Amino acid sequence: MTNPHFTKLPLPAPNRIDNIPESAQWLSGEGAGSWFYIKETNENSVFEITRFSPEGKIECAGNFKCQNAKNFKLDNDYFFTHLSHCVRVNIVKSGFIFTFERI
Repeated sequence: MTNPHFTKLPLPAPNRIDNIPESAQWLSGEGAGSWFYIKETNENSVFEITRFSPEGKIECAGNFKCQNAKNFKLDNDYFFTHLSHCVRVNIVKSGFIFTFERI
């Protein structure tokens, strides 16, 4: 009998497929994971975010607005964190969690 409280180990990042941008980041979960890519748009606080499967298939893409910062910039280290999906994405930067919601 398996322990119902057993937590699976997060998946390591798979090899990056050619169509996944070099700056995309792997966000691992329990038994699954996705590549997340963010780039700036011409609109203030709006970013284009794409989520790729481990095999490089686009799972979702769209414009997201940063909900808790007017001038979020991609100029410093940042990393994607949970809970991130096709409607909401969370990014940690400088010890703060920035939330992006799809518009």
